[in-house]
Amino acid sequence: MLLKLSAAYGKGNDLIGEIFNWLGDMRNSKILALLIFFVGFVILLVFVFTGKERSKRLESYKHMPFLDDDDEQKSSTTVKKDE
Repeated sequence: MLLKLSAAYGKGNDLIGEIFNWLGDMRNSKILALLIFFVGFVILLVFVFTGKERSKRLESYKHMPFLDDDDEQKSSTTVKKDE
């Protein structure tokens, strides 16, 4: 029985070595990296655009550029009053 376990353990090391050799080849590692980043990007998109509170907060951000213009107009009128 001990002999069978040691033989199985040796095969497992060979399998792990083969996997690392396969990943070490640039043709294969590019595909794996692309899949990992794509899955991560999709998970990020799902996380950001789901949920009611997050979607309300994101909807409020769409007016931010216009709010900056209002602040500049108010500050320019304040300066004119001081002169």
